[in-house]
Amino acid sequence: MFKANAKYHLGQVVRHKKYPFRGVVFDVDPEFANTEEWYSSIPEESRPHRDQPFYHLLAENDQSYYVAYVSEQNLVEDETGEPVSHPDLPDLFGEFSDGIYPLHFQLN
Repeated sequence: MFKANAKYHLGQVVRHKKYPFRGVVFDVDPEFANTEEWYSSIPEESRPHRDQPFYHLLAENDQSYYVAYVSEQNLVEDETGEPVSHPDLPDLFGEFSDGIYPLHFQLN
């Protein structure tokens, strides 16, 4: 049985290694769980391995807010200490404190 350990956790602020955006982790897939169409749309030389954690992020860049799906290999911890301004954050998380966003609810 394949077992992946996620490096990042819910409520943590991360940033993309290659592209200028950062976001808050709100879900983690232990391995790739998106559509084949999404996966095929990534240029082959840039395609991440499927057998690693993939993170759902409430993401932001200088121009917009969106939801991103990013492989662990393309993320690093955000060390700015700055909060994220995504408008959907209050739906899932409490106030930014000590570099993380606490969940509003208990998970199973």
